Amino acid sequence: MRKKPCYECSRPVVKDVIALNKKLLGRQTNRVLCLTCLAEFLGCTEDDLRNKIQELKEQGCALFA
Repeated sequence: MRKKPCYECSRPVVKDVIALNKKLLGRQTNRVLCLTCLAEFLGCTEDDLRNKIQELKEQGCALFA
């Protein structure tokens, strides 16, 4: 499983959250945020982001393949 450290807190970030970062912040982004830091940055909840991941997977988004 591909993991990168969170840019803010250094926690490991799993591939689905990396894909969500790329989807929401741009495919060229190299600095990824963990789910907690991304939710804080975007002003939403972690559950909102988990739901978005599921929604994008169901839509067949190539980033989540």
